[in-house]
Amino acid sequence: MTAPLLSIRDLHAWYGQAHVLQGIDLEAGAGETVALLGRNGAGRSTICRSVMGHVHAAGTVQFDGRDVLGLPPHEVACAGVGLVPENREVFPGLTTRQNLLLGLKPGQRDGEGSWTLARMMEMFPNLETRAEVDAAMLSGGEQQMLSICRTLMGAPRLIMIDEPTEGLSPQMTATVRDLIREIAVAGTAVLLVEQKLTIAMEIADQVLVIGQGRVQFSGTPAELANRADIRQAWLEV
Repeated sequence: MTAPLLSIRDLHAWYGQAHVLQGIDLEAGAGETVALLGRNGAGRSTICRSVMGHVHAAGTVQFDGRDVLGLPPHEVACAGVGLVPENREVFPGLTTRQNLLLGLKPGQRDGEGSWTLARMMEMFPNLETRAEVDAAMLSGGEQQMLSICRTLMGAPRLIMIDEPTEGLSPQMTATVRDLIREIAVAGTAVLLVEQKLTIAMEIADQVLVIGQGRVQFSGTPAELANRADIRQAWLEV
């Protein structure tokens, strides 16, 4: 059996005195999409931030067999982990093209990986059309695509994507969904924080329902579909 690319065991995390994560276990393999579901404040984003080294955390986080918990974020990124934050961070004052090139790792040149600038422009004509436009002038959907594509430019083996479809039109939501599918097909592990249950059920191989800082359910989308009790208790408002 192939070892998971990402392995998290008994993960705890804090914001000040607030004990946000209280013993999270999860695994993700190459080419696998694992969706983190739950209500706002459940701790889903904190899982990603803990892996990336952005919050105080304890437990075990192994990436490709290497302990990465507690490493500086730039070292985690250089190891092959990418994070697309919830707030669609782009760099105003820089063009779309310049934003994309910022995703390259130190010493990496465009064209060395499969996710090249040319490929991004081909996949998303809007980014090519607006390549020389200040990234701050892009629409919300275009900024979301830019944020994902910029992270892919660094050729991550694991990409963590936080609420990528929030506030997007149905058409742009479908575009993001299809991109996440393509990322997984290319062999990259995906850790997806998603509020829309339908999207997660369509593209995830495994789903975890997070509530009160713990895993309340772990299984396949089909298994979750048969657990009305879990959905009512931890997902439905």
